Amino acid sequence: MRGYVDLQVNGYEGIDFNAADLTIDEVETAAAAMQRDEVAAALPTVITASPAHMLHCISVLRKSIEELPNVSQVFRGIHIEGPFLSHVDGYIGAHPKEHASPQNEALLARLLDAAGPWAKLLTLAPEIDTAGRMTRLCRERKIVVAAGHSDASIKDLEDCVEQGLSLFTHLGNGCPRLMDRHDNIIYRALRFKDLINYSLIADGFHVPEVLFRNLLDWVPREHLLVVSDAISAAGLGPGEYQLGSRMVKIGEDRACRDASGEHFVGSASTMANAESWLLDVIGLDQATRNMLLVENPAAFLVES
Repeated sequence: MRGYVDLQVNGYEGIDFNAADLTIDEVETAAAAMQRDEVAAALPTVITASPAHMLHCISVLRKSIEELPNVSQVFRGIHIEGPFLSHVDGYIGAHPKEHASPQNEALLARLLDAAGPWAKLLTLAPEIDTAGRMTRLCRERKIVVAAGHSDASIKDLEDCVEQGLSLFTHLGNGCPRLMDRHDNIIYRALRFKDLINYSLIADGFHVPEVLFRNLLDWVPREHLLVVSDAISAAGLGPGEYQLGSRMVKIGEDRACRDASGEHFVGSASTMANAESWLLDVIGLDQATRNMLLVENPAAFLVES
């Protein structure tokens, strides 16, 4: 596949895939902008919200993919990130805590039915998924399941891996800045490095250089991939932008912070920005960059 493959993009160049008034025309605009920026395939991502809100966004994305050939060329499915995530501060990240849901197979089925054949990836917190029941439901529909926004125990992770969980969403993020130095979700997730894969945000902020380099050494490179986790401010430059109910500040460094400055809210970087960072800062050769940005993520589109 020629061009980047992005499994997690929440919006792009002014278009928010999680907006309550999202339209198919806006989805088409975002798809065109991503294609211009050398993205060959992507999964627009719907995050935690009320069921009605999530169902609306999923339905608009599905309609756009099914009715607009220029959208389906780029958007190969939908990533549903939530609402089955940890409600604990830090782990819930930028997702609205009030809409985090406990295990609910009926709600999951409604979300998947709304996406139809375009449901490709679901991110959940394994500690929410008792005995991996929701993971199993997704795998029966050939949907990839990832852990994320989670403080899962080893047992929680084992249960979901046994049911088919194969990815960890943006490792090193979706967790508090301060955690136990010896027993935390990053170390627990890495226990499964030979069984699952890990997506990373390569913008220099979400995963600092030293940790990124360590992960390249610790994890088989065929088990790593890069996502943008872009929000609607991606590609727009510095400024203040409305994202749902919150105001987001973008600095000259493209770091995307909550107005409080306390944590990141998605990313304002593109996949091309990620490649530049991997080359200029990490010093990765073309073959390794291609593995992280194209080959490894593309395998998940084939798998599902």
